[in-house]
Amino acid sequence: MTVDEDGVRDVPMTDAKDERRPAGELEASVMAVLWAAGAPRTPGQVQRSLGAELARTTVTTILTRLHDKGVVERSRQGRGYAYYPVQDAHGLTARRMHSELDRDTDRETVLARFVAQLSPQDERVLRDLLEPGER
Repeated sequence: MTVDEDGVRDVPMTDAKDERRPAGELEASVMAVLWAAGAPRTPGQVQRSLGAELARTTVTTILTRLHDKGVVERSRQGRGYAYYPVQDAHGLTARRMHSELDRDTDRETVLARFVAQLSPQDERVLRDLLEPGER
């Protein structure tokens, strides 16, 4: 891993130029760049940080999709936008968990199965979070 001219860590990508990466992997890489930056980044800055053979238009498309999903916000910078994450990685994971839960009409069954599959350690953490006075 290297650092670009802005002091932001580069996120290594796949070496093969023509190899197709899943959209989720690209989104995750773009989010990693934004979280590491700690400040809004333009598509060009994100592209350079990725250090990959990605077109700036591809990075712009990914950032636009993330904005449409409400995962990043943007502010005007010159003729374009600079993007920044709305939540940290943990907040985004929690948001995804809520989205998955919202997709099913039988929330009770989904939650019951989720809890049944927790490790004993995760179950203890969840109990402590739900019953803070009993620690």
